[in-house]
Amino acid sequence: MQRYALTGLATILLASCSGAAEDEGRERPVPEVGFVSVQASSVPVSVELAGRVAAFEMSEVRPQVTGIVRRRLFTEGALVRAGQTLYEIDPRLYRAATAEASANLNSAIANAEATRIRAERLKPLAEAQAVSLQEYTDAVAASRQAAAAVAQSRAQVQTADVNLQFTRVPAPITGRIGRSLFTVGALVTGNQADPLAVIQGVDPVFVDIQQSSADLLSLRRSLALGGTAPASAEVSLILEDGSEYGPRGVVQFSEVMVNAATGTVTLRARFANPQSLLLPGMFVRARFDQAINTNAILVPQAALSRDARGQATVYVVDAQNRATERRVTADRAIDTNWVITEGLKPGEKVIVQGLAKVRPNAPVRAVPANKPQVIAPPTQPKRG
Repeated sequence: MQRYALTGLATILLASCSGAAEDEGRERPVPEVGFVSVQASSVPVSVELAGRVAAFEMSEVRPQVTGIVRRRLFTEGALVRAGQTLYEIDPRLYRAATAEASANLNSAIANAEATRIRAERLKPLAEAQAVSLQEYTDAVAASRQAAAAVAQSRAQVQTADVNLQFTRVPAPITGRIGRSLFTVGALVTGNQADPLAVIQGVDPVFVDIQQSSADLLSLRRSLALGGTAPASAEVSLILEDGSEYGPRGVVQFSEVMVNAATGTVTLRARFANPQSLLLPGMFVRARFDQAINTNAILVPQAALSRDARGQATVYVVDAQNRATERRVTADRAIDTNWVITEGLKPGEKVIVQGLAKVRPNAPVRAVPANKPQVIAPPTQPKRG
């Protein structure tokens, strides 16, 4: 029995040695991988920032004279036109003041005519020394004073006419008017602090976009060093419900100072708003290309992986046809590609296919990506 056991053990050892010999004789195949040669591309530097809608124009409707509001001539929330009458203030006192000023003007005209004729009559008498020269001088002075009184009375008539016109309060601008802050029968004054109503122009509208001063400083340094070019100032909006606003806007200007409370700089964009969908005070997200990176490299997303620290890495085929792991900076993605800003150079071969078979610093057989694979018969193991 013991002899049979020894015989079986010897058989197992012999088979094991034979398998080990075959494994030593068989060569491990070099994995085939697909690569792409990366090149520098012009990639827009897109940003998405918070913004708030502001009225293109805003005007407070204020009374110019004192009186009782007799009528309100608009519908709250409606579109009003510049010059349209909104309120009517009791005009009776101002109509009477206009009539009084007109009467005073007529009286001044009559007095001026009488003094002028008297001065003209005294002139030849003074030349003939029939009257004293002083009497003639006084007559001329009285005529001139009467003419000045006519001009003064005419100005008072104009002032009275203007005040009478102010009893009809017009819209200063075209836009949508809010609620009326004063009702019919309320007493209003020409120097009151509260407006009667507020009109806001909502087509077009402004969107004030907030960007941190640190990001703006980084962008300006990139532009100064080269490799980054200014982009077009076209802006798209994301509304509060997540939908995209149809019409695109254009950046008008950037503030020249930083807000000390928030550390941000305000960029102002202008948008058409024919449907009045954008309302003043509404919060939105603004997305636009702030610059163009002319030295960016695009790498397919399948080529990039991240280590335990979240650092982006790719495999690059070196001159000895070995797969070298490379750390790169990939801040964002565009469509199916990662935008690489640091870590790669134009012309390098990045592995995008067959990554499961790749080991760091191991030899690979690199072929262009998506090249048809050639199926070869299996190699025969070497016999020892």
